[in-house]
Amino acid sequence: MNWNLISAELRAQVLELSHQAKAAHLASALSCIDILAVLYESILAFDPKNPDWPDRDRFILSKGHAAAGLYAVLARKGVLRPSQLATYGKANSLLEEHPSPNLPGVEAATGSLGHGLPIANGMALASRIQKKSFRVYALLSDGECNEGSVWEAAMFAARHKLSNLCAIVDFNKWQATGRSQEVLALDPLADKWRAFGWAVEEIDGHDHDQLSTQLSRKCEGLPRVYIAHTVKGKGISFMEDDNNWHYRVPTRDEINMAREELGLE
Repeated sequence: MNWNLISAELRAQVLELSHQAKAAHLASALSCIDILAVLYESILAFDPKNPDWPDRDRFILSKGHAAAGLYAVLARKGVLRPSQLATYGKANSLLEEHPSPNLPGVEAATGSLGHGLPIANGMALASRIQKKSFRVYALLSDGECNEGSVWEAAMFAARHKLSNLCAIVDFNKWQATGRSQEVLALDPLADKWRAFGWAVEEIDGHDHDQLSTQLSRKCEGLPRVYIAHTVKGKGISFMEDDNNWHYRVPTRDEINMAREELGLE
């Protein structure tokens, strides 16, 4: 599988979505594209032709502001039609700037940060109660870990030994208004999760092979969290680690420059 090409095409699609809708949070979507690509291409038990399949694995985009990345992946998998992408961010569109479960392939509304992991807890517990085998994955942002509801959910998952639950923290080191470590002292983030009773792995969130290997691992008796070290704006040199792109919208010339860097021109 040509992971680099897949991620490049997804990043280009996210750029187009941001440009056409004049939508923010571009860099936040770019930092998690590789994670989303690996999840949907090689990890999740998921049927694009039947997105409501009862035995599917559940994926919660808890960092809902990265919805453009999720939409690009769902379109690649055939859940969304290309024509639907053109409606992103428009009035009455199902492709809102934060995801809605009214859209096929979206499990939960995740606009306000800190809600995705609690929802994932409920789904993972339901899987056990119903004697199902599906797993639940939740992708969080690092800034989201400022929310108390994240740590309440972390305690709940550890208490109930939700070993079918996997959290991934997109640790791109930025929040909307500054460096994550400066806004609130997140580090040592891995140690915090361990103290809350989780199995913890730190990984490169842009290494497709490492993501594929790690995310396929099962954990006996404990929920697992991956601290995925990423770069905000990854893949576009003039956007990488520049927090202005949390809100900036690319021009057509900037998209053309980005496509050249991605090897698509």
